[in-house]
Amino acid sequence: MEPKEPRLTHASLKVLRVFLESPTVKLSGAEIHKQSGVFTGTLYPLLLRFEAAGWLTSEWEDIDPKEAGRPRKRFYCLTSTGLARANAALASVTPSSAEAPSWI
Repeated sequence: MEPKEPRLTHASLKVLRVFLESPTVKLSGAEIHKQSGVFTGTLYPLLLRFEAAGWLTSEWEDIDPKEAGRPRKRFYCLTSTGLARANAALASVTPSSAEAPSWI
């Protein structure tokens, strides 16, 4: 059974845009939140949906939380499928002849 495609909302497009700015960089949820402006209560369910659909992979930071004095971070990265789908999703809502609207 193929994974269910995530619904593309205003918030999900903002998150995808962050990933497309640096497609190979692993980003923490906090970094995605800062760059996208999407609140964490919306962001983390989106990240889970994108991961379930095969658009993202994630992994825990390899640190000892006690030594670091903070909890481990989870890093997210686009897959090749996610890169293709994210580009297609943004292309379908972004005018090709102009800069992307600020709401994306």
